[in-house]
Amino acid sequence: MKTTYRTAVHDALRDALAADPRVVLMGEDVGRYGGTYAASKGLLAEFGPDRVRDTPLSELGFVGVGIGMALGGLRPIVEVMTVNFSLLALDQIVNTAAALRHMSGGQFSVPIVVRMATGAGRQLAAQHSHSLEPWYAHIPGIKVVAPATIEDAYGMLAPALADPDPVIIFEHVQLYNTSSDIDALQPTDIGRAAVRRDGADVTVIAYGGSLPKALDAANELALTGIDCEVIDLRVLRPLDADTIAESVRKTHRAVVVDEAWRTGSLAAEISARIMEGAFYDLDAPVARVCSAEVPIPYAKHLEQAALPQPATIVAAVRDLFGER
Repeated sequence: MKTTYRTAVHDALRDALAADPRVVLMGEDVGRYGGTYAASKGLLAEFGPDRVRDTPLSELGFVGVGIGMALGGLRPIVEVMTVNFSLLALDQIVNTAAALRHMSGGQFSVPIVVRMATGAGRQLAAQHSHSLEPWYAHIPGIKVVAPATIEDAYGMLAPALADPDPVIIFEHVQLYNTSSDIDALQPTDIGRAAVRRDGADVTVIAYGGSLPKALDAANELALTGIDCEVIDLRVLRPLDADTIAESVRKTHRAVVVDEAWRTGSLAAEISARIMEGAFYDLDAPVARVCSAEVPIPYAKHLEQAALPQPATIVAAVRDLFGER
């Protein structure tokens, strides 16, 4: 059956609300409007305003309310409209949700799930288009996941809700309309990376909205005899360094694709992990493909030029083999 990423997110939310009366969905426009990306359409009518709650335009406020709900025994799913707006709630996420287990000596946990749209490609300009996942992946005390497939868009929510600590789910805006034939959706792992394409010559590491681009680049490179192994990180904190190192030991080359900016990026952290764990297996330096270090432009051609694209991934891989 043909299923979209958007439908998978919607069905995961619906199934979570139906399965556990402690689950509450809250955020801007999640109720009457059905969600900014239509991920919660119809849920207000089905579960009522006590379970699906529209909030004021105050990320600091409603994320804090969600933390209080979690401490009080509920299982809140808090939707932040876009990652840029989540910066208004950083104090609640970083200083409270992520720290309470440590600060209480293990007496308290905060089982909250925070979902947010991330990434560029829809001409939403610089206040709605950035990839700030590395900021959150920097923080101890939270788990950070980035579903890049329809299966994970559905399957990551249930284990996130079951986790006793905060989980941040990043849904890339360019993935909502993607579709594929899916027989059945079920809970998936939120602990390990996944090899999405086997290969022997070079490891291409990506996550979220960059994964389809990495796979497209791998298919193009295969036509010229370069066999790429493509790893979907899936979990940005904690990183699955073992899967990455195992692949690099096999291929001896690595390219990391990250829609965040290069400086201080997740790509930089992964490069360092590879150097620490598989340095003597490398036949070439680790390469990175990141967004241009500018606020994401509004103009379509400039936006596309600022982002990693299949062509730039192909060029980075070919450089590792001395090809241009």
